[in-house]
Amino acid sequence: MVWKETHVMEERMRFVLRARERSEGLSDLCRQFGISRKTGYKWLGRYEAEGPSGLSDRSRMPLSNSRAVPLAQVDRLLWVRRRWPRWGPRKVRAWLMAQEPETAWPAASTIGELFDRQGLTVPRRRRRRPAPGEGGPLGDVALNDVWCIDFKGWFLTGDGTQVEPLTLSEAASRYLLHCQAVGRPDGAHVWAALKRCFLDYGRPHRLRSDNGPPFAGLGAGGLSRLAVKVIKAGVVPERIAPGRPQQNGRHERLHLTLKQETASPPARSLRAQMERFAAFQRHYNEERPHEALGQVPPARLWRPSTRHWARGIGTVSCANPTTRPAALCGGYAPAARSNGAAVSCSSAKCWPASWSPSRRWRRIPGCSSTARST
Repeated sequence: MVWKETHVMEERMRFVLRARERSEGLSDLCRQFGISRKTGYKWLGRYEAEGPSGLSDRSRMPLSNSRAVPLAQVDRLLWVRRRWPRWGPRKVRAWLMAQEPETAWPAASTIGELFDRQGLTVPRRRRRRPAPGEGGPLGDVALNDVWCIDFKGWFLTGDGTQVEPLTLSEAASRYLLHCQAVGRPDGAHVWAALKRCFLDYGRPHRLRSDNGPPFAGLGAGGLSRLAVKVIKAGVVPERIAPGRPQQNGRHERLHLTLKQETASPPARSLRAQMERFAAFQRHYNEERPHEALGQVPPARLWRPSTRHWARGIGTVSCANPTTRPAALCGGYAPAARSNGAAVSCSSAKCWPASWSPSRRWRRIPGCSSTARST
């Protein structure tokens, strides 16, 4: 025997037709179909009011939702997202809360669902990441203790001009101190930019970079001419371990944002690209909320360094009275004086007045200076 298949709509129509025949009582009919009298009267009323279409199921969604995001806020959220397409829900919410603190903005998860419904998000591709190495990350630093410097990497503008921006940022506040293209990626052009920043913003204690030129060289301790000039200014060059860009990760992350906002795609000309860099620097420092800073712009935390520089050689204290306290030497000193006497310095942070950094150097035994990155 084959089982008889029925459909909900067919059962409701059979019930309505038999009820309209009035050949039996409604209570008995409801009992036969396994429904209550209240349900039976409901389907009869809908059939009389709407016909067969009234027997279909209706939506159970409430007519109003007190927790729904107001349309005015929806328009504002979508406007911010379309203006800065690479901002996530948390960054959009933080920016709006700073601009309109009197408004109760929805949670970041609700904003993310809104962007998903509007098709404004692209699913991020999940990548397998290797286990973290044993390199030395930057960690927590004080304001103006460390500045990070690097080249973004060259690219071509629309007219074929090669652009290689040099960036300099303050590590603690993430404040972007310098972001402009240089004529050539050599020590002379980088030093010109550094001098300008030292005069405008003061000097840090350390300058963190990678091991590429012009930041490092083939001289003693890996010092380049640029590194010697930095040392003379009273700043310690600090280089990351070779092949460990994650040790300067906050600056590398800045480069990703710089590429997305200014060079995807590049501008038509060098002048237009320089204008993009200047606009990005202002926006990054003063408007864009930063995730690592608690969703506040870097300008809220940054202050100029109190170590002022007036185009002179930075001086440091030294316990050796026979030498001139000129600059940090990174644990290296000249091999001998002009009269043949050996150089000894308990602090290893100076060199004699008659010697220049370009001469032959030797490692001072037991020196604990951190100027040389190993």
